[in-house]
Amino acid sequence: MTTPTVHPAQQIVDLGFGFILSGALSAATELGVADHLVQGPRSAASLAEAVGADAQSLYRVLRLLASVGVFSEDDSGRFALTPAAEYLRKDVPGSLRSAVLMLTQRIFWAPTGELVETVRTGKNPFDRIFGKPFFDFLASDATQGAVFHRGMSSLSDMENGPIAGSYDFTPLKRVVDVGGGHGGFLLEVLKAAPQVHGVLFDHRHVLAEARIAQAGFSDRCELAEGDFFESVPAGADAYVLKRILHDWSDEVCVRILRNCREAMAKEGRVLVVDTVIPRGNAPHGGKVLDVMMMASLPGRERTEEEFGKLFAQAGLRLTRVVHTPAALSITEAVAA
Repeated sequence: MTTPTVHPAQQIVDLGFGFILSGALSAATELGVADHLVQGPRSAASLAEAVGADAQSLYRVLRLLASVGVFSEDDSGRFALTPAAEYLRKDVPGSLRSAVLMLTQRIFWAPTGELVETVRTGKNPFDRIFGKPFFDFLASDATQGAVFHRGMSSLSDMENGPIAGSYDFTPLKRVVDVGGGHGGFLLEVLKAAPQVHGVLFDHRHVLAEARIAQAGFSDRCELAEGDFFESVPAGADAYVLKRILHDWSDEVCVRILRNCREAMAKEGRVLVVDTVIPRGNAPHGGKVLDVMMMASLPGRERTEEEFGKLFAQAGLRLTRVVHTPAALSITEAVAA
């Protein structure tokens, strides 16, 4: 039996409505609906009372989400968790609640709605909408900044283990995670390679929520405050740049890479963990993320050839690309 295909016209209409699904997902997540379904199915009226919402409006949102496998509705109109909805719960391993709230916050939503301005001019509207560049805005707004950094940690938790397990860190002694956030990826490296001493390098306000001590790795990992535009801690065997370069223009990326090149030990390496966009028309997470970057930040996702050019300008040489089970790849470079 053949699977029915969507008519091309309907495909276009469905894509046009895509933002409605994002809005519904964001609303259900922020209200905490999934956490109120742990004990079993509940009606929209019961859920609305529990989360402080209008029953009819909540029902309509949940009905839509149930149609795409997020929650399910039974014959009596009660909603239940599905495997996908489980990830919206707050305190479950691998929760994506913070990731959803981050991906659907206004810093991404509003500029994407004005994408035509970016396409016409080559410049995104973020500064005009929010009054300052992306990271300056996050630094000035503690609430939005916290949503972003917690969301990035949540998103990264899903991928950190598979990515770290795809690269052999065992020959290394000292690894600096440049702009490493709360330390989720570095913790996976430390678990995989017991001989590694880690350095989590980021701004003070980010390191304030670092997970290193809580995870019991304080004896093998130090926290270092600083700005990777200026310098990075010296003498390491490897400098990890996970989801860093895609935020910035080529010129800024070269500056960051040069700082790593100047700081690394003899025979050291730089490990860029970002999407590597392949050739062809096949779907790839990097293609979606690339347009998201274009709308809100000065950065971009890159191809292998584009990474090679960046490395060359920074005095580095691309040695290999290690693909992982996640959407991101590890692009390795050494001194040229």
